Amino acid sequence: MKKLSIALITLSLIFVSSFVQAWNPDSSDKLELAVAQALINAKDKDPSLEKWFKEAHGYAVFPKVGKGGIGIGGAHGKGIVILNDKTVATTSLSQVTIGFQLGGQVYSQFILFKDETAFNNFSRGNFEMGAQVSAVAITLGASADANYDGGVAVFTIAEGGLMYEASIGGQKFKYTAK
Repeated sequence: MKKLSIALITLSLIFVSSFVQAWNPDSSDKLELAVAQALINAKDKDPSLEKWFKEAHGYAVFPKVGKGGIGIGGAHGKGIVILNDKTVATTSLSQVTIGFQLGGQVYSQFILFKDETAFNNFSRGNFEMGAQVSAVAITLGASADANYDGGVAVFTIAEGGLMYEASIGGQKFKYTAK
């Protein structure tokens, strides 16, 4: 079983390094391995995302964000921030929403920074994204219609669960440099 896990991790690292330039996850870090898997899943769903990651100044990946609500909702996830093919920080996402909502889901979220200004705004430690920033759900070809908004592009992949929602809220992020 342990040999199978090591083989799967090795294969994941090969696929990830071809997808996201030269970033290599630390194989002893569970969060970095989860990020590697989330990046592989994103590429599988939409291979044209590779261009976005190559052209981005930096990016944050949240491999698993849990979300739930009944009237008032919330979401939380942990991730890493990658700049110049190196893991430079850990980050966390928190969200509170209000409105019609019922259910729960798990998703992956990818935040790409167009330039140094957008990255620096995020890395100051208390970045917030309002309700007006929309995330693009990753499906085949979805990235072709995506754009940066305020220097930030957001992509998500639903992993499981079901959420009925017509709510407003924003996301807040914490940034901890390594």
